Amino acid sequence: MTIPILRYLCYGVGMGEKLICNNKKAYHDYFIEEKLEAGLVLQGTEVKSLRAGKANLNDSFMLVRDGEAYLHNLNISQYEFGNRQNHQPDRNRKLLLHRKEIDHLYSRIREKGLSVIPLRLYFKDGLVKVEIGLAKGKKLYDKREDMKTKDSQREMSQALKARNRD
Repeated sequence: MTIPILRYLCYGVGMGEKLICNNKKAYHDYFIEEKLEAGLVLQGTEVKSLRAGKANLNDSFMLVRDGEAYLHNLNISQYEFGNRQNHQPDRNRKLLLHRKEIDHLYSRIREKGLSVIPLRLYFKDGLVKVEIGLAKGKKLYDKREDMKTKDSQREMSQALKARNRD
């Protein structure tokens, strides 16, 4: 009876996720309406660089061109030990999405003026995945309101901690 359990653990089914990088600025600048998970088409040195945690999601976005989704401005630094076959850090990378998902995102972008931005980059069962979000830009007063609520939450939690210490 223990053999299937060992086989299950050895092959890494359900190994979980390892976060590479996060786009914290996205939640500050945008309202996120939907989230999707997509794969990325990468070269070998890009994966090695991602394992070292050398990626930056800031100012990156998704565009649909010729029925295919591409991620622009995703910066994956060059691999330190790479040779002349090393990748270019700022190249456009193709996203692996189903046709229905691409069509849905493209129609939402065109109709409502939304944009698609990456939220986080992570390894899932040995594969590189990117979580993309359909986002609507925040106005300045929305950002101020969010800052006020965060400040009030922080003050309340500090007050509760001080109260519980006594």
